Amino acid sequence: MTVIAVLGAGKIGEALLSGLLHGGHEAGDLLFTERYPARADELTSRYGVRGVEVEEAAKRADVLVVAVKPQDIEPVLDELAPLLGPSSLVVSLCAGLPTSLYERRLADGVPVVRVMPNTPMLVNEAMSAISAGRYATAEHLAVVRDLLSHVGQVVEVPEGQQDAVTALSGSGPAYFFYLVEAMIDAGILLGLPRALAGQLIIQSAVGAAKMLAESDEHPVLLREAVTSPAGTTINAIRELEKHGVRAALLAAIEAAKDRSVELGKAHDEA
Repeated sequence: MTVIAVLGAGKIGEALLSGLLHGGHEAGDLLFTERYPARADELTSRYGVRGVEVEEAAKRADVLVVAVKPQDIEPVLDELAPLLGPSSLVVSLCAGLPTSLYERRLADGVPVVRVMPNTPMLVNEAMSAISAGRYATAEHLAVVRDLLSHVGQVVEVPEGQQDAVTALSGSGPAYFFYLVEAMIDAGILLGLPRALAGQLIIQSAVGAAKMLAESDEHPVLLREAVTSPAGTTINAIRELEKHGVRAALLAAIEAAKDRSVELGKAHDEA
């Protein structure tokens, strides 16, 4: 049985552990690392998975999932460098960090797969994009695809597209939360109680997402189906266009992509 170690048991790391357990992996075949002892004890109590040091994880695991914050990657790589060889598989969930960074710091031949997940992993509805590094094979990608399928959907993309993926789906949930927050505030402005406004908008968002996922219709056609001539919706759309909401979204996502590129360059050139 493949032993999997999650390095960094924050929200995404914990969500992956939970998904793997629900997907049929045994707790004894999973490990995690966590810098805070109280947090480690909490996760072991909750899931029955043992917390270990990075050195033990590297020695025991076949697959090491790196789920630390990008700014914390350097000490992790320092610990891993003398311990890993081509028989290990490194899976990076760190936004903006290229596979070349790992390949330069680790031994020759260590396969690396870069992943951009998002926070709906917490409810098993993640959108994860995977890319193979220099030494990763189709078999390595299949392993990663299987792991991530327990917590959502998976697509394979060229690594050159990962910064765009980061900006679009990696940060994407935040854009939706921001929009929902604004719409709830609008409901309050119109005189609705906050709880009712939240219920109305959240269920509308859930229903709209389901229609997008299950319908073959283009989003434009779905929007037009709600937009009656001289009705309320077209007046709202006119105001959105007048205030440049579409242009603002384009600029925001482009800015997120630029930041992802900056993060990668900062570490790759260090």
